[in-house]
Amino acid sequence: MIIIAGYSRWKTVEERDAAVAAFAVMVGQARKHDGCIDMAVTADSLDLTRSNIFECWRDEQTWKGWRKVAKGPKVRARERDVSLYRSDTAQKL
Repeated sequence: MIIIAGYSRWKTVEERDAAVAAFAVMVGQARKHDGCIDMAVTADSLDLTRSNIFECWRDEQTWKGWRKVAKGPKVRARERDVSLYRSDTAQKL
């Protein structure tokens, strides 16, 4: 399992909201892509200049396949901190 998680910071809440809206089409496409367990780009509930990203993929092969076809919006965050995590287990809570 591949997990991508992190955040971006924007100059203003308006920039953040525009970026989140701009990613909506790509998120919808990812969720339909084979191997996508979930994907979200959302406004942070506490920090008005922060957006959060979360992706979860069945395996590295399907994630790499998505990366080849993904067409993200042309946005430029002030700061970005995103990491890739690998896991071989998942448990329902």
